[in-house]
Amino acid sequence: MTPISAIIITKNEGDNIEECLKSISWADDIIVVDAESKDDTVVKAKAITPNVFVQPWLGFAQAKQFGVSKAKHDWILWLDADERVPADLGSEIRERVSTDPPEAAFAVARRAYFLGRWIKHSGWYPGYVPRLFHCKRANFNSAAVHEGLEINGAIGRLRHDLLHYTDPTIYHYIAKLNRYTTLAGEDLRQKEKIPSVSDLLLRPLWQFLKMYLFRLGFLDGMQGLILALFSSAYVFTKYCKLMEKTLLSKQ
Repeated sequence: MTPISAIIITKNEGDNIEECLKSISWADDIIVVDAESKDDTVVKAKAITPNVFVQPWLGFAQAKQFGVSKAKHDWILWLDADERVPADLGSEIRERVSTDPPEAAFAVARRAYFLGRWIKHSGWYPGYVPRLFHCKRANFNSAAVHEGLEINGAIGRLRHDLLHYTDPTIYHYIAKLNRYTTLAGEDLRQKEKIPSVSDLLLRPLWQFLKMYLFRLGFLDGMQGLILALFSSAYVFTKYCKLMEKTLLSKQ
């Protein structure tokens, strides 16, 4: 059987890390890269895997690439701490890599649980993301937020879903929105994006219409409406933060 390494980056994930790691107990090598958590994340992780590395925050992509550098095997599965690998997906992953596949990576559909409901529309599902890859044919890009893989080769698809227990409360969502919009705004600034009034007015409106109407978010009930409004607020806030930096730089 072809061995598989798994990598997870963490920061105060004490409520999630045990279930996440237990769901990949079949992996031959599990690496946790922790950004100096203040809770019991590290203690819980070390009870399951000895490969826990604690260091100052490197950034999403850099932390994951560090995890890859510590992996013992070529095939790597990367997860967030609030994700779970069901038994059927785990079996499929092991089966696919055991055949020495020509693909450089495999994408998986994420099924998100939001405010007590599995989201089936809104552009969230199936939302295929590459999560299983051969480390010699893929690397993480340098994006500050929503980092992804740069893959040199074909990308296959896995049949079974990855479970994502995202944002258990609105408080948690808003806190994450604040962090991520700061990073996204900085990304835009580094790309020398010049903010405009239309960025503040039209982009958020389009985001809402796209999620709620065109991607059938209304079929996800009240959760779909909340997600569309929050996603619109994310876009608005991101460009507000870009505008803030632009205006303050002129003083």
